[in-house]
Amino acid sequence: MSSKQIIIELKDLWKSYYPGKVRLDALRGINLQLVRGDFIAVAGPSGSGKTTLMNIIGLIDKPTEGSVIIEGEEAEHWTRRYQTTMRHEAIGFIFQSFNLLPVLSVFENVELPLLLGKQKMRRKARKDHVEQLLEEVGLADRRKHLPAELSGGQQQRAAIARALVMKPKIVIADEPTANLDSHNGERILSLMKKINALEGTTFIFSTHDHVIWEMANHVIFLQDGNIKSETKKGDRD
Repeated sequence: MSSKQIIIELKDLWKSYYPGKVRLDALRGINLQLVRGDFIAVAGPSGSGKTTLMNIIGLIDKPTEGSVIIEGEEAEHWTRRYQTTMRHEAIGFIFQSFNLLPVLSVFENVELPLLLGKQKMRRKARKDHVEQLLEEVGLADRRKHLPAELSGGQQQRAAIARALVMKPKIVIADEPTANLDSHNGERILSLMKKINALEGTTFIFSTHDHVIWEMANHVIFLQDGNIKSETKKGDRD
């Protein structure tokens, strides 16, 4: 067992849907421990339960049975307001659909979480922080552009910068390199690995990208709602 602190624990987790009269189990009794500072790849074929698992870890969805424990506390006991606060301040999300606001510039989209957070930053500090992130993701020269004026890869990088701007404890990423060429994909992954090392941020990727699998220190393979295999870097060395 790792000496690192367990940041997320899933116990006997089930997620079932009832389309019509048929019960469909998307997750089947998942037991999993993720430690602070992990760089995790969740793999598996379409329909294996990856998205469902990520949504439950990110407090977007609730399990049918079982517990989600974050930093030693059962999420089911939290109020809806506190769960919303956790999603905003402690968990960063990178969606395949980007979810950028079309009327805001790149800079404004990335800055927005800082304006909504309880902990306010001074204007200059906020501006410097956003511009540094945009520089790191290669969008400094696109800061004033609207999302519609960007390529898919540029929108993806803007979404990644927005997910990182609050310095969350956990980042949940759904295929973060899917819309990027190999150069920008490697650049973004290097940035995430750097943040992972410096800040101790826990990254959880749902991905088919073998590059992420190789970079990860913890690979979870799902099939039919079950964990088919789980490999930690120490186990492979």
